[in-house]
Parts: sequence; structure tokens; C-alpha cells
Amino acid sequence: MKKYPGIDYSFRPASYWADTSPLSAILRNVKGEARRRAIREFWSSQQCEDLDPRVFQEELDDQSREGLGKIHPSCMGGEYLPGYKGGEVEIARIALESVTADVISVRARPAGLGIVYRVEDEYDSTFDLPFTRSRQPLSLARLIRLLDAGRLRDTGFPLGLSLGYNQMNVDCGGYAGVRHFTRITSEFYPQLFAHFERFYDDWVSEGEASRGTLVVDGGAA
Repeated sequence: MKKYPGIDYSFRPASYWADTSPLSAILRNVKGEARRRAIREFWSSQQCEDLDPRVFQEELDDQSREGLGKIHPSCMGGEYLPGYKGGEVEIARIALESVTADVISVRARPAGLGIVYRVEDEYDSTFDLPFTRSRQPLSLARLIRLLDAGRLRDTGFPLGLSLGYNQMNVDCGGYAGVRHFTRITSEFYPQLFAHFERFYDDWVSEGEASRGTLVVDGGAA
């Protein structure tokens, strides 16, 4: 795992069940990506009271979800994630820049003396993770390993969860064209987003350089 200056990879939240701020308490387990972004925007402008109360619901009913889809398919992103198990919370989120703004949710729930992890998407996919349990909340480095090594159980899926969705689309848009296809965030790990933004920048630079070398070599041949 590549480490970047200014990021504390040893950071470990005290608990997944204690909200880090009033905003995180509001966002807790709200599935829809568009609704989460609306809450953030209205919160920053201190206008949350102007939002429809349904925006704050953890899960919308079918009629409300269909209504969002009529506005734009991307408004449905995250709305079809499966329900949460008892005590379960989302500790990280992979949001894709696909037509329907698909979301992959990394979740944790208490189990005995430890914590159990799972990954869910909106298509009932199966994911293989490098580990599924820990005795305490993960360090930032450990969470990044879960994202880098975790995989969608599909023979056509390359690499890990953090890079696989980009890599699947690189032939369509090139490295720079899919630079922002994947966005990884967390309410519990403030520097997770910063790590992966630098990581994707490096991936684009290295990928474009490698592609340029292949073209030159091919031409020379």
C-alpha cells in the first residue's frame, strides 16, 4: 500500500457506534447518495429545515424511489442497497460515476467481543474480503487494505474494490477519462477520501505513462 505524507494511517476511530458530529448523526445509514449530498449542502448553508423530511429517512419506499428515478437515473444511487442488520453501520462508501450512480457499501456490526464486516451493492453481488472480523475498529491502513484487496466475485472483475471499477472502464475513457469514476468516502475516517484522491492521481499518471510507452514501442516495432 502506498502511503502519502500528511495522512495518519494509524488512525483508528474509538467506536463505530458513536457519532463524530451532528452531521454524521443525521447521515448515519442514509442510503441514497443524492440525498446524502443534499443534506451536506443544506447543512453547510444552515438550511436543513428547508428539506423535505423524507430526505433524512434511512430508506425510501418504492414510490419515492421511483419518483427520484424520474428526475434522473443518477438520483437512485444507493437507494437500492439492502437493509442494515441490527446494530450495523456503514463505515465506508464507494460511489460510482455510472448512469445510475451505483453505490457499494462497506458495513460493520457488533458480534460477540468483536466486529464483523461485509460489503453490499445494489445488485445482490457477492464480495470476497481479505478479512471479515476484528476485535476493535480498523485502523485507516487496515480499512484501505480491505478496499484494495476485497473483490467482486466475478471472473471479469480486475484488481480490488478501490481500483477495479476504474480499470473495467479504462478502455472506454482512458485513464484520465475515468479518473473520477470512483469516489471513496467515510464518516469515520476523515482522511480516507484524501488517500484515494492521491492514489487515483498516481494511477492516472502511471497508466498514461505506461500506455505512451507501449505506443512508442509498438510504433518502433
